[in-house]
Amino acid sequence: MNFVEWSKSSVDYGQRLVNSALEGAHEGEDEFLKDESLAPYLSESARHALAPAVAGAFLGVLGGTIGNRRRSPARVLAFSLLGGVIGFGAGVIWENREFTASVASGAWKKISQTRDEHWLEKNPIDYA
Repeated sequence: MNFVEWSKSSVDYGQRLVNSALEGAHEGEDEFLKDESLAPYLSESARHALAPAVAGAFLGVLGGTIGNRRRSPARVLAFSLLGGVIGFGAGVIWENREFTASVASGAWKKISQTRDEHWLEKNPIDYA
């Protein structure tokens, strides 16, 4: 097998892996949502993430005012915004952990299946 054939084979295999991962992720999403829409689920997750965002903003205000003699309003605002964004992001991640696990599990199952099929193509089993 020369380089061109090998690289074409590798690219084809990579495309099959990506396609199977996307297919598995979609199946995991469908399995988790059970024919419901994703938008209401994400908006509910965002609403639940507001409490950690407020806590993060409060901690950001504390971080911007404590420990420095210069307490400029811009610094306090920047720390508050940063804390709020970090808190909101952590809240959304926490609220969606089961959904993410379902999507990742579905993708991993399909990738494993594609890898097994590829291995059997390269290493056929002769039972004779």
